[in-house]
Amino acid sequence: MGFKMGIVGLPNVGKSTLFNALTKTAAAQAANFPFCTIEPNVGDVAVPDPRLDKLAAIASSKQIIPTRMTFVDIAGLVKGASKGEGLGNQFLANIREVDAIAHVLRCFDDGDVTHVEGRVDPVADAETIETELMIADMESIEKRLQNLSRKVRGGDKEAVAQERLLKAALEALENGQPARAVEVDAEDAKAWKSLQLLTTKPILYVCNVDEGCAKEGNEYSAAIEKMAAEQGAATVLISAQIEEEISKLDGEEAEMFLCEMGLEEAGLDRLIRAGYGLLRLETYFTVGPKEARAWTIRIGTAAPQAAGVIHGDFERGFIRAETVAYDDYIACNGESGARDAGKLRVEGKSYVVQDGDVMHFLFNA
Repeated sequence: MGFKMGIVGLPNVGKSTLFNALTKTAAAQAANFPFCTIEPNVGDVAVPDPRLDKLAAIASSKQIIPTRMTFVDIAGLVKGASKGEGLGNQFLANIREVDAIAHVLRCFDDGDVTHVEGRVDPVADAETIETELMIADMESIEKRLQNLSRKVRGGDKEAVAQERLLKAALEALENGQPARAVEVDAEDAKAWKSLQLLTTKPILYVCNVDEGCAKEGNEYSAAIEKMAAEQGAATVLISAQIEEEISKLDGEEAEMFLCEMGLEEAGLDRLIRAGYGLLRLETYFTVGPKEARAWTIRIGTAAPQAAGVIHGDFERGFIRAETVAYDDYIACNGESGARDAGKLRVEGKSYVVQDGDVMHFLFNA
């Protein structure tokens, strides 16, 4: 089950520098001119989870396999993108393919780094991109409504339902609200997602600050945090330059560097976890002598569907799941101890998997 987060923003805000640090590669060219990223760069990154190491140590696992998230570095967007300015059309097409948006905002002063608008105002930058996405959505909806009109007149139930949802989204957009502000009933959730509107994507604001502000932030990041709070959105404070430096160091050197900077952990770890939370994801584990492995599922996933993440046969032939909560697994020093202590549970098809569950699935081939 793959999950993609698109890294977006105006040109020269640090998107590619951040992507390079995330993937620990130089795949994305970071240069001081607009549109240095044209084709979207894609990188899979491990989701940091110290629980996995502890489980592997107890089970003497030969291999540790973390769960992963895909980040997509998308070309910088400028005002007028919805009309095709810059690389607008390509940007909009690429962003439709991701599950969520990490919106990188320039929250630092640096005369050597050009800003396309000639000023540093991250709130205005955020509004620029949101406006372009909203305009693109409105144009898309209006075209679709025209195309649906004949089917709606003919009484096509699917077309009628789609028209209702599109009109609800259009009303929100015309009132200056993104489509994600629309409250959608559970029975409409699948149809709503299929509309692929840009402003339905959950958004995370990434405040890219200079090295000296990496711990406490600055007036720019404070303004973004205020704006995000009003929207019910999340923010992450990060210094792309620091993260790029850390990405070149080994584990021990990186820890020393963070300590010298007064930081408890890398900003990228916070970013990845925030993305995980934004997509409403959680992790369960399979643990044994061969490997300790983390698996990604959406919050609220039932046991058979969680098993299906490993292999479709596991879901189709699901019988039951032997389950131990993470804390119990650690406290009882493994599966055997958990079984002896009565902490190993046998769960059926209706069981909703909890974050940190250590699971063993039984199924019919």
